[in-house]
Amino acid sequence: MFVSDVREVPGPESPGAAEATILHADLDAFYASVEQRDDPRLRGRPVIVGGGVVLAASYEAKAYGVRSPSSESDARRRCPHAIVVPPRMSAYAQASREVFDVFRRTTPLVEGISIDEAFLEVGGLRRISGAPIEIARKLRADVRAEVGLPITVGIARTKFLAKVASAVGKPDGLLAVPPDRELEFLHPLPVERLWGVGAVTAGKLHAYGVRTVGELAALAERELSTVVGPGSARHLHALAWARDPRQVQTGHRRRSIGAQHALGRRTRSFEEIESTAAALVDRVARRLRAAGWVCRTVVVRMRFADFEQATRSVTLAEASARTESILAAVHSLLVQSQSLVAERGLTLVGVTLSNIDREGAEQLALPFEPDAGPPVTETDGVRLDGALDAVRAKFGSVAVTRAALLGRDRGASVPILPDE
Repeated sequence: MFVSDVREVPGPESPGAAEATILHADLDAFYASVEQRDDPRLRGRPVIVGGGVVLAASYEAKAYGVRSPSSESDARRRCPHAIVVPPRMSAYAQASREVFDVFRRTTPLVEGISIDEAFLEVGGLRRISGAPIEIARKLRADVRAEVGLPITVGIARTKFLAKVASAVGKPDGLLAVPPDRELEFLHPLPVERLWGVGAVTAGKLHAYGVRTVGELAALAERELSTVVGPGSARHLHALAWARDPRQVQTGHRRRSIGAQHALGRRTRSFEEIESTAAALVDRVARRLRAAGWVCRTVVVRMRFADFEQATRSVTLAEASARTESILAAVHSLLVQSQSLVAERGLTLVGVTLSNIDREGAEQLALPFEPDAGPPVTETDGVRLDGALDAVRAKFGSVAVTRAALLGRDRGASVPILPDE
């Protein structure tokens, strides 16, 4: 039954009788929507945000088959009249903050999962704010009125179904999945809608004759494990039957700060990749210090020419905010991956700092050597980093840069914001 902008999915009863109180709110074509909001000339026209690689495409561009991440040359071939604009990360970060302000005003139970999407639990607000559908309607109206951006909201009993509902409800929609109609909604969908089904897993399932969630649900878990392995089989089988016990989590400390850089399709030397990673380290370490944080874990993320991804990580012996300590860890991880990069080609590299805590809250390292004297601190290194931060804050991020980066195309960089 369709009611206004709300679609309710008809069908038979499914497991669980709990009320659908979880919202998944997801901004539509976020970067491109911000560009269209800020420049009226772009509204209603195909817009591509990126430089070398498509970071985002408006729905007018998506109608021509433009998707992210893909190369700009492929996007221009599909949509020659598209307007390509460079990314403005500060504008996107500001818009995200304004949208999250709306989320937190709607409910205190907000779990941010990226710069442009979040889960919201509204089960305890019926007497104050009305039914979940009414709350979702108001949230969408508030985001449109206060931030000027379209947003889609999915409503369901579980986080997984709410996220699927928002994906199906796009663009600029509101889709509710009542608890007694979950399987009718879920089973006709392609298996790619399940969390954990990427190109490789989808290929294995298709080869086995499984293309819909319902076909996967019909398999016994033991049979499914012969196709995708026991761990994935257990996970996918539970999702296919709408089982997802996770609750909306909030109030946890920030877990990561990161940034990534799109390299494009051109073959890059290992030295170029290292230079790009060094620039990312400079950026994320500066943000780490500005927030008064230190990190213990350094992660390097890579995307290859076939769009498959890989991550490598290392835990530091001592929590740090020093650029050089983080850079040494990144260099080590890249060296370990050098043969893989040479074999498959690299189109994106990212650096993320995780296992974060407040500076001063971390456990201090002990001087285990008998004659080592007092513990060695990071003071001198942090002072140097802080001086460079101050220069860049006053004169711009390129006022002081690494010699290896001089004359290089910095391309399109995307921040990975800390968890809210």
